[in-house]
Amino acid sequence: MRRRFARKFVLASAVLIALIVTVAVFVGGAIAGGQGHGRPWIGGLLVVALAVFLIVRAGRRVAAPVGEVMAAADRLADGDYAVRVRERGSRDVRRLGHAFNEMAERLGTNEERRRQLLADVAHELRTPLSVIQANLEALLDGLYPLDDAHLRPVLEETKVMSRLLNDLQTLSTAEAGALVLHREPVAPRALLDAAAQSFAAQAEEAGVRLVIRADDGFRTIDVDPLRIGEVLGNLVANALRHTPSGGEVLLAASQRDDGVEFEVRDTGSGIDPERLPHVFDRFTKTPESSGAGLGLAIARSLVEAHGGTIRADSDPSGTAISFVLPADGR
Repeated sequence: MRRRFARKFVLASAVLIALIVTVAVFVGGAIAGGQGHGRPWIGGLLVVALAVFLIVRAGRRVAAPVGEVMAAADRLADGDYAVRVRERGSRDVRRLGHAFNEMAERLGTNEERRRQLLADVAHELRTPLSVIQANLEALLDGLYPLDDAHLRPVLEETKVMSRLLNDLQTLSTAEAGALVLHREPVAPRALLDAAAQSFAAQAEEAGVRLVIRADDGFRTIDVDPLRIGEVLGNLVANALRHTPSGGEVLLAASQRDDGVEFEVRDTGSGIDPERLPHVFDRFTKTPESSGAGLGLAIARSLVEAHGGTIRADSDPSGTAISFVLPADGR
């Protein structure tokens, strides 16, 4: 296909330019002939021959890399995400090759993420399904009595599966930009108070202090309080999970020129530096974590849906997750 395209491109270009040059030369020759210059067609033919030679040579330089991109596009359409082209030729043609390579890279990355996501979902669903199957088979075989003690684990595992599927739905909807936000003016301190109240009993049982710190004179921010409450809930739950008894979890909000910055900081052992850049990726979790590893990925998607940004900082003295929301909701 690449060679066929190159031949057609060069031939078409040569014919077109040759016709234009021929007309121009013979018209000029006719005029010159009328002024006493004989046999102008010989010079015209020489000019045409030279023009065809130059056009064929230049056309090959353009057609070859373009044809290479076309051939690579066919391979990419067939699922060869490793295909790349040489970035050569004129500046515009090099830009074409570079754009194709970037597109192939993104498609390959997306395909790898898709496969990894399917593998991770299958892995996360396998455990609750195994528990449900084992318990139901034991109940049907008469090995377990049909009582609350043996039915409750089945119910709990179905809740685990339900949470996982709901999390995946929220994540995919947010990442697709299709999440509907019900915005309203909210005081940042009210969001912190609600999050602290939700986890007060859990923190007291774990022996961890919940501390709220917020600047005075806050203006309201235009957000979806349910979704931002979900973000803070994920962050506080993670902080409590990794903070030992006697430790502290800080919920803070501070005013900025471009909006409000929220922070949840714990006094745990911190995150491994190699793992820190990936904490917002799907299914990323520490070995001791009992969740599916979607909490921070969901938090990032919800913050970005509000037009905000989120980051993680960690050292041996603890971890801080902070996010900034624009005051005007954009």
